[in-house]
Amino acid sequence: MIDFQIPLSGMNSASASLDRAAGKIAGAADPSGGTASDSMDLSAEMIQLMEARNNFSANVKVAQTYDEMSRSLLNIVG
Repeated sequence: MIDFQIPLSGMNSASASLDRAAGKIAGAADPSGGTASDSMDLSAEMIQLMEARNNFSANVKVAQTYDEMSRSLLNIVG
């Protein structure tokens, strides 16, 4: 059987990646009029956000599949 910690670890990793990318994007709006937004590639950060979202979704699907398989097995055995 799969260890449920594997998809949970993937979800935590995706969440951390999402937080980093969102933090960079939020920091780009420099209210003091500085040039913080000039040194950041917003398209690269958006790609990071989309990758984090997709990774999180994939790990959620793994967890759901594990749950469904466990229920089916318990119904057969049970």
